[in-house]
Amino acid sequence: MKQKTEIISTAPLATGAMPADIEDTELDSETEVRTLEVGIAGHGQRLDHFLVEAFPEFSRSFLQSAVSSGCLALNGHAATRPATKVRVGDEVAIELRPTAKSLAFRAEPMHLDIAYEDASLAVINKPAGLVVHPAPGNWSGTLLNGLLARYETAGNLPRAGIVHRLDKDTSGLMVVAKTRETMDRLVGLIATRLVSRHYLAVSPHPWRGEREFSVSAPIGRDPKNRLRMAVVESGSGKPARTDFKVVDSSSSGTLFHCALHTGRTHQIRVHLGSIGMPLAGDAVYGRDTARDPIARQALHAFSLAFVHPTSATPLRWFCQPPQDFAKLLEIWGLRYNAPIAGA
Repeated sequence: MKQKTEIISTAPLATGAMPADIEDTELDSETEVRTLEVGIAGHGQRLDHFLVEAFPEFSRSFLQSAVSSGCLALNGHAATRPATKVRVGDEVAIELRPTAKSLAFRAEPMHLDIAYEDASLAVINKPAGLVVHPAPGNWSGTLLNGLLARYETAGNLPRAGIVHRLDKDTSGLMVVAKTRETMDRLVGLIATRLVSRHYLAVSPHPWRGEREFSVSAPIGRDPKNRLRMAVVESGSGKPARTDFKVVDSSSSGTLFHCALHTGRTHQIRVHLGSIGMPLAGDAVYGRDTARDPIARQALHAFSLAFVHPTSATPLRWFCQPPQDFAKLLEIWGLRYNAPIAGA
């Protein structure tokens, strides 16, 4: 088997049957094309099996994806059928493009609303719609990408200094570290529940119960829908507790003040949903949201407090709800005066 590697930036792999988007688009400068000649050992093999043996450094799924997406040429023509048989003397060329995941941890300049920063850390007011960390479906345009562009030290830190997260459609305050020492200390503070996080949440239902109450119920994967979280039996979930205070209620809905004692995935959304008070705009855990005057779950992290990990100074920040959240309160006649006592 003869193999050679070349780096190309302007030419497609094959002619004739190549997809138009490959033919008409200049290839990324990091694209690598490997060409090889099929030897006697490979004669008669399926194309996908041959590729796995020829390129053991790549996973089978990566190579299959390369074939199906038109990144492989056999004797100068696109080959998209994994079952195609190869013969002695055939020339195989495969274009190895960087995956979306491999490109995720790159600096992308973006506007960040900085509530506070010093040499050790920064507190950010995250808008709704901004994903915190790259993941399938959101490999770019995340807060992590913005941190890598804003802070030189971010590239040397795990997750660019991110120590906790907010859901994509949750707005509000979160802290990120600028140094490894600060990051380790913040992680320790969060683990020992010494970081105070308070939220405002709106449900599209009136409230007629106690003005202050707690929900203490374990959270785990919903056995009926693995894409959701749910209150589950104690043996199959992680302990979770949220304290709630009714700020105001009307015939249209209720405004809650929520204090986290644990930080489980979707904790407030799941706990409120479990008592029949799902968030307005929450299509995952709530009702049909078409008539809700907000296009995302009505959850805002309005208060954050902890003792500074370097200076030992007690710090607390507040941020007003964004425009869409404030408009919801106005439409439903819910009053809010910040800061809320006890936050």
